Amino acid sequence: MKSKFTSDLRKEKKLSHLLDVYYKKKIIHYDTCRVHDMKSQMAGIDILFSHKQTKAVFNIDEKAQLDYINEDLPTFAFELGYYKVENYKEGWLFDKNKKTDFYSLATAIYEDEPNIFTSCKITLVNRKMLLGFLDKKAISQKVLKGYCDANIERHGKLKIKELNTRTEGYLYFSKNNKSEKPINLILKLDFLIEQGIAKRLV
Repeated sequence: MKSKFTSDLRKEKKLSHLLDVYYKKKIIHYDTCRVHDMKSQMAGIDILFSHKQTKAVFNIDEKAQLDYINEDLPTFAFELGYYKVENYKEGWLFDKNKKTDFYSLATAIYEDEPNIFTSCKITLVNRKMLLGFLDKKAISQKVLKGYCDANIERHGKLKIKELNTRTEGYLYFSKNNKSEKPINLILKLDFLIEQGIAKRLV
């Protein structure tokens, strides 16, 4: 039996072909180039968008809801932290070592047969604007760590006073169903679009 890690890599590779088709159709003023070296990928760079005229280059980190195939969720999980051999590790959202300019979020991923992806939605999120927005809402690393420390044994949704749970977002603890027990900031995609932080590409 193949490992989940190997299976996820295969799915990511298959999905990247579909994403490239969408990029070519929708981002006509940019050239795209996939990055394959591990150092760049660890820095949060999966693909480069290069403007054809100005030559400005943007680092794109692709994230996909591969655990929710054939479902159209209105939210996306931004990783705050996780556990590795019982040691807490910082997630990618606030990681200062990441060089990401934009997140390319693939949601509503549909397939006709296993790993044959036919369509998806792509939402581009400006990372700098997102972090600035969270800071203005007093949703800092320190505040979020306080929630995490106070709810270390929790599994499931946690409402926080800084966000409207119904229209904006909440915290989610995956203590029971994920081996790494990730802690995520769940944000509504339409809310991010309304705030001018994100844009629906397709």
